[in-house]
Amino acid sequence: MRGAITVDRLTCRHGGVAVLEDVSARFAPGSLTAVAGPNGAGKTTLLRAIAGLHPVAAGLIDRGALPPGGIALLPQSAILDRSFPLTAADAVALGAWPRIGAFRGLGAAGERQVAAALTEVGLAGSARKLIGTLSAGQFQRLLFARVIMQDAPVILLDEPFNAVDAATVADLLALVRQWHAAGRTVIAVLHDLDLIAAQFPQTLLLARRQVAWGRTAEVLAPANLRRAAA
Repeated sequence: MRGAITVDRLTCRHGGVAVLEDVSARFAPGSLTAVAGPNGAGKTTLLRAIAGLHPVAAGLIDRGALPPGGIALLPQSAILDRSFPLTAADAVALGAWPRIGAFRGLGAAGERQVAAALTEVGLAGSARKLIGTLSAGQFQRLLFARVIMQDAPVILLDEPFNAVDAATVADLLALVRQWHAAGRTVIAVLHDLDLIAAQFPQTLLLARRQVAWGRTAEVLAPANLRRAAA
């Protein structure tokens, strides 16, 4: 089914060491899921594996009938190099590459889509700004605009609200809710348990292994959180 992701007994390794082990979950089309757990729990590795960017050592990931470019991954902003002299518009346009290829021009319609995406995230008038001149909150909005441009049925967000102000968090959360309402599958790595409890119906709790998976209120029970922290 388009937008359904099934992870079955997934194990991933890095340098020969298991960083994610025996994880199983099904992300139904249109579902909204948080991935929680302590640092080093394998959360980022899970997203990268689902996106096809980290090899699977054991188990499988079934991405259903997703089309090319059907998964949009928003990485942690802290790992991205902002020194490259790229404009905001060019950075957002990169989101179209999975659909149109690297050597095809956007055309007038694509340029209008870039402008619309920038406006939607509150960056109207910033198209010609270099990405290195943007604040942390503006840069995170830019990454969301790139996801909008990709127009994928599955969206993976790695710590999307980290180190940004409350107003930016509120605006970006509104976009996440819009994606969910539109039937997109959204999976987000988050550390804020209060935010998860308030906004995300289901949660996968990791500590390299799977601690709990299902309805958020049940997954975030104190006993499960103690197990994850142990």
